[in-house]
Amino acid sequence: MQKSILIELTKTPKTKPDQNNLGFGHYFSDHMFIMNYSTEKGWYDPRIIPYAPLELEPSTMVFHYGQIIFEGLKAYRTEDGRVLLFRPDKNMERINRSNERLCIPPFDPGFGVEAIKTIVSVDKEWVPDQEGTSLYIRPFIIPTDPYLGVRPSNTYQFIIILCPVGAYYPEGINPVKIYVETRYVRAVKGGVGYAKTPGNYAASLKAQVEANQKGFTQVLWLDGVEKKYVEEVGTMNVFFKIKGEVITPSLEDSILAGITRDSALQLLKTWGVPIRERKISIQEIYDAHSQGTLEEAFGTGTAAVISPIGELSWDGRRISINQGEIGKVSAELYRTITGIQKGVLKDDPGWTVEVK
Repeated sequence: MQKSILIELTKTPKTKPDQNNLGFGHYFSDHMFIMNYSTEKGWYDPRIIPYAPLELEPSTMVFHYGQIIFEGLKAYRTEDGRVLLFRPDKNMERINRSNERLCIPPFDPGFGVEAIKTIVSVDKEWVPDQEGTSLYIRPFIIPTDPYLGVRPSNTYQFIIILCPVGAYYPEGINPVKIYVETRYVRAVKGGVGYAKTPGNYAASLKAQVEANQKGFTQVLWLDGVEKKYVEEVGTMNVFFKIKGEVITPSLEDSILAGITRDSALQLLKTWGVPIRERKISIQEIYDAHSQGTLEEAFGTGTAAVISPIGELSWDGRRISINQGEIGKVSAELYRTITGIQKGVLKDDPGWTVEVK
């Protein structure tokens, strides 16, 4: 793989958006990273160019067969002006797991991290510094053969774009309302649920729209066969604290292995909090609530970091968790992870990478 990255700077920089009204996913920085793949050359021609539309034929396989993967991570501005990435090596490791499942050629994860560091360095001025803001980083890989037929592509593009963002949920760190889905299925064992591929998200849209119409922020998915065991929320892994023990669904091949999930588990172990990764049914959670032993619930993910769950609705039965307030474990995880990400707390685990 070619190691040097060609950089072409834009001659028409964009006006940066108001940091107090960023929202999530609306604005994009001045540049993007692109690298090509062919069966003859492997991965080649890594370059940073001005952000611009892609030029693809209508027959390009990306539009027809869903052989796409992506990642999501963030860069943070510290109080002293430095820019930090949070565990980018784990995102590049996970992108290759997704590549393997979608028959996309793997690449050197170390070079992937260097590509991220380079594009963020080029657009460092786009990293916001207001409370609760960050620069969202979206690496993705698309198939580019102009061909109609179901097979893996022979050519690809690896692209990285950058997006300054505020809070993912309008509630911010306040507890969200979650709808437990019992009709639709997002993923099943043997499928692509553990890969970060757009098809998983497309499968979730109908339930998400219906949940939003009912006043809920997100959907909690149950297993696709029995519709009995908790799997994950649409954009987050999920945790429940019952009788002092924190429980999270064990990773199956229908659940995404979240990097924030792993970070939370490591911190809880360090703090001596009892934790278990195992199957947990929605009935067990409701039973714990009725017995007064469901102490708190929360989700973990790159977009929101920690999102407390204040209410669940399952088969018409609504329950309030911790009186709709953020719990102690949720609050401490949020304080610690965001503190490390922003350089406010000492990075004892060694999770951050500085962008020069």
